[in-house]
Amino acid sequence: MNKVAYLTVFAIFLCAACNEEEQILPDNGIPIVKSESSYTVLKEENITYADGLSHNATSNSSFAIPLKLDLYYPDNNSSNRPVFMFIHGGGFRGGIKTKPEIIEMANYYASRGWVFASIDYRTVEELGTIQGMTQAEVLSHYRGLAPEEWIENSFEGAESADEVQQATAMYLAQRDSKAALRWLVANADSYNINTGYITVGGASAGAITTIALGISNQEDFRDEITISDDPTLSTTNLNESYVVRSMVYFWGSNLKLDVFEAVYNLNQYDRYDVNDPELFMGHGTAEDLVTPYEEALELQSIYNSIGIYNELATLLLPNGDPAGHGAWNAIVDGKGLFELSFDFLVDRQQLILE
Repeated sequence: MNKVAYLTVFAIFLCAACNEEEQILPDNGIPIVKSESSYTVLKEENITYADGLSHNATSNSSFAIPLKLDLYYPDNNSSNRPVFMFIHGGGFRGGIKTKPEIIEMANYYASRGWVFASIDYRTVEELGTIQGMTQAEVLSHYRGLAPEEWIENSFEGAESADEVQQATAMYLAQRDSKAALRWLVANADSYNINTGYITVGGASAGAITTIALGISNQEDFRDEITISDDPTLSTTNLNESYVVRSMVYFWGSNLKLDVFEAVYNLNQYDRYDVNDPELFMGHGTAEDLVTPYEEALELQSIYNSIGIYNELATLLLPNGDPAGHGAWNAIVDGKGLFELSFDFLVDRQQLILE
């Protein structure tokens, strides 16, 4: 397009903007986001992104339940939005997508131009009870929920049925988070999502799941179970693929990758390569941490050895003390978690900031 034609189109665009809601158009395909809260946030709650097998306290056989997410997005006319999918914590035993801090984070990002998805996934709460069952009985009870080899590994070193269930739920969380991300890709046009700008993040168990989602291959935590054993897999947009551009990690670890490698006899360093997502980590150093600070240092060391860009923010409480687990109010150089992660994403994804 020559200069005159470009100016003509630009003038038409400005005129239209005078009479309609602000239009936001892509610049060379790069999304535009705002430095301040600029848009009313629209919210769609409890969207079913897939089904998954489940148990309750009295069930002898598994049954399908809907898996849901909440979607937050700006009330604007942008046709080119980045997306941020967030995975809540809860030790794989519970947790909710509507945790107040997550809602606050969702509004922070959506009001600046992102589509923000907060997902629920299956936890121990969806695994019923296995108290008093033998290993063989548990394998039969959980057929289709997790691979036999994963459940067998869960028994190694477990001191209680609860620990077996927690380890089993780690697999379910990963399967579900991948299904949620595939749903976002499948529905990208409906929400004007640019799938070249995908961020995945989480806190605690959600951060553990985030790392495994970003680093693992597309087929991992997906193809270990067949549709004949788990018919709900057919609801999970298996034909879709994704590329995670960035990961945001709050007080997590790479534990799940360690388990996956142990179950399938893989070398952990073979799981990482230069094409893996860039990584922002926020982790405190307080003594009460469920996931030690050393976990973040280990990930940073792996990333540095491969040459993938990463940042580790050592979190402090507002009074200057080392931050502990779940320190949503933590700060670094006067910035909170939302602003720290926002700055990282804008800079590293080279988003257009207005």
